[in-house]
Amino acid sequence: MVHVSVIVCTHNPRPEFLRRTLDSLREQSLPRNQWELLVVDNASDTRVSRSYDVSWHGRARHVREETLGLTPARLRGIAEAAGQLLVFVDDDNVLAPMFLEEAWDIWNRHPHLGVFGAGRLEPEFEIQPPPEIRPNLNLIALRSVTQPQWSNNARDVESIPWGAGLCVSRGVADAYARFIDSLGSGVVAVLGRRGRALFSGEDDVFSWVAASLGFGFGIFPCLRLTHLIPAHRLHRHYFLKLIHDHTFSHGVRQYLLAGIAPPRIDPFSYVHLLLHGVRNGVFSMQRQWAYSRGADAAARFIVDRQLRPVKLGDVVDVNRVRSRLDEAAQLMSS
Repeated sequence: MVHVSVIVCTHNPRPEFLRRTLDSLREQSLPRNQWELLVVDNASDTRVSRSYDVSWHGRARHVREETLGLTPARLRGIAEAAGQLLVFVDDDNVLAPMFLEEAWDIWNRHPHLGVFGAGRLEPEFEIQPPPEIRPNLNLIALRSVTQPQWSNNARDVESIPWGAGLCVSRGVADAYARFIDSLGSGVVAVLGRRGRALFSGEDDVFSWVAASLGFGFGIFPCLRLTHLIPAHRLHRHYFLKLIHDHTFSHGVRQYLLAGIAPPRIDPFSYVHLLLHGVRNGVFSMQRQWAYSRGADAAARFIVDRQLRPVKLGDVVDVNRVRSRLDEAAQLMSS
């Protein structure tokens, strides 16, 4: 039986990064007969299967997904996976050797958690980040906690696991897939990475789905990985685009899931922006402007698309999914 499905989504990967990701999976302590490996090639210019051999794993295969975007790639991985626990790994993640074993053990010990992830995402920088960039490094998925923490309140952002090493139970993953499908391709396209666009935060939807089903989410320091950070992600222009696109995605997502509308830019915004620049410097002002423009773009997107807040119960039979998850948890504990 396949216990764990590892899903590596990649688009035009940096060769040395993806090789290190696959090498770290090759060194996992969890016996290979208990997990499978799916490498989802998300419309790469050159097929990933031609350059990366996964024959070292008896249950590994390449999957091609032509619809560009991290969310479509993950949905394809969910559809192809056979495991009870799905582990999403980015193509610039180097997992600690016991990551999969620890993840399987956590899920056995905490069946009330529908989603959980790495509590220690440690950077390996290609170049040292400039001082003005350091306050925003959390935007490139770096964190470190010393104690496990979990919640069932979808607004408890400190306990929400991020996409690198994200672990999702089968039932939550299936409910997530049905929910995302209900949103339509136009909305899905702005919830996560897509080509050069830096939309992000779709990982949070997994935790929202888990909480909506009555399950929790959390992060654990024993789940550790290294995040490889290339030089181009440590420049001002990249961070400003990341702030804008992330704020845009966040605004749309918060409205859909919680009914919280993002703020629009008004004449007073320019005054506050200039005062902020005088006090804190040009780059800080540029960051604030990126936040404001991202939120304003989200507000306009919501109006143009005539979006409305949604509930998971509008899409899936919540009680039925809960029942199945409870049955799975009982089987795990017996």
